[in-house]
Amino acid sequence: MKKLKIKNNKEVISGVNYYKSQDVCKLTGLTYKQLDYYDRTKFLTPSINKALGYGSKRMYSFNDLLKLKVVKNLLDAGISLHKIRKTKKYLEMTGDSDDFLRVTLISDGNTVYACYSDKEIIDTLNSGQAVFGIALEKVYNKLKEDVGKFLSNNEQNV
Repeated sequence: MKKLKIKNNKEVISGVNYYKSQDVCKLTGLTYKQLDYYDRTKFLTPSINKALGYGSKRMYSFNDLLKLKVVKNLLDAGISLHKIRKTKKYLEMTGDSDDFLRVTLISDGNTVYACYSDKEIIDTLNSGQAVFGIALEKVYNKLKEDVGKFLSNNEQNV
């Protein structure tokens, strides 16, 4: 593993900034077989140096490492690889690489949602269908306020 310089949330690659497969396995918790499978199926390929046959070394960037770590977290949460592939495809279609750092992924174990703000949650498995959430505390506070106004208005009218 070599030291990696970060500049404005972008990785600076200067020929020595890479992670070997064994380092990636240690840092992400993925097995070598998983890395190999992801590369062979073109799911997540190393961006610095791809395996080009026997004896060649895969070399991963920090951004590659980040994506692999997210995959590992989703796998640990019980999300199938098929659903993770669909989520990855959705994220790649909807934004640039900086969007990846702005999204929060939420899952109920069945689907994966991309949360870009407290008002925008997208179902990544259903072609970006919007879903909604209700913050119960906000509903409670608003209802309490409305009931207070209602009661004070009724007392004045009696």
